[in-house]
Amino acid sequence: MNTLLSPRAAAWVRDAAVQALSWLIPVDCAGCGQPDSPLCGQCERAVRSGGVRHRTLAGLAVVSAMDYAGPVVGVMRSLKAEGRTGLARPFGAALRGAMERTDIVPGGLVPAIAAAAVIPVAIPSSSAAFRRRGYSVVELIARRAGLHCLPALRSVGSGVDQRALGRAARERNTQGMFTVRSVPLRPVVLIDDVVTTGATLRAATDALRAAGATVIGAVTVASTPLLWSRDTQG
Repeated sequence: MNTLLSPRAAAWVRDAAVQALSWLIPVDCAGCGQPDSPLCGQCERAVRSGGVRHRTLAGLAVVSAMDYAGPVVGVMRSLKAEGRTGLARPFGAALRGAMERTDIVPGGLVPAIAAAAVIPVAIPSSSAAFRRRGYSVVELIARRAGLHCLPALRSVGSGVDQRALGRAARERNTQGMFTVRSVPLRPVVLIDDVVTTGATLRAATDALRAAGATVIGAVTVASTPLLWSRDTQG
């Protein structure tokens, strides 16, 4: 009997196991530190009730669900650094909401993805980050948003933490960061967690376009507020 799981089933089992373990440990609110609540009502509303922010980045349309500020910072940090995978669910809901309200694709991005006219591609974690966490943050959030992303990219960069790097250093750090595992035959929309300078999205776009793919835009959960030239709440 074949006991091998499909990639989708294996991902579901892995997510369920990690999430179950995270709930066994008493935690405080990831956003504000309120005791005995993984995510208090006020912080959950802040995470779920984002708007739609638009930006053009080197010719690429970028949409984000919320600013990377306030309780969002702590919640994202807990998801990425503390293994609290249950926090991916409200981020997934916010990402889905931004996708439903953007006009990045005529007729709507969600219907285009459902019809396989547009292919979502998640920005992959570095090998070091995946080994450390046991899961890919962006792919986990994407699944909570109802997306099944094509694993078209592989991270081959050094995995240097970019949080302390400036714009020029981030650009250097992301050069050659990705290789293309498979070339999508349909237009691609990139999915990421947080956009800061946009260096990672540019590196992913450059790799895909060099391989012959068409990248039409990107959707992220959050963005540092100063990046946005036009901020539309909706």
